[in-house]
Amino acid sequence: MSVDPADLPASTREFLAERHLATLTTLRADGSPHVVPVGFSYDIDARLVRIITFPGSVKVRNAERGGRAVVSQVDGGRWLSLEGTITATQDPERVAAAVEGYSYRYQEPSERADRVALEISVDRILGRA
Repeated sequence: MSVDPADLPASTREFLAERHLATLTTLRADGSPHVVPVGFSYDIDARLVRIITFPGSVKVRNAERGGRAVVSQVDGGRWLSLEGTITATQDPERVAAAVEGYSYRYQEPSERADRVALEISVDRILGRA
């Protein structure tokens, strides 16, 4: 079932607030998928997935090329995939928002001066939650 990001049911909002890891799928330069486990937060109003990471990682290099990405979260029979266009940023305000979202959902991350935020501008949500 496809869900409009602007009209998320309460059960979907609850699932997105629970503490679950997910997978991030980005595309390598050759077009093949790169899938890694991540923690993420979702800003419902901005329709934005945020992930914190570090420079030089494969996911950052893939995000720097732009294109599409998806974060998928699974818990038993409940699952969600949040799809959209991905970017990477070191803008202090955007990184701070990503750290805040991660801290709220998981735990305070260790300090890192060179942190990068990946952002997925969500235009499609699929799942059952």
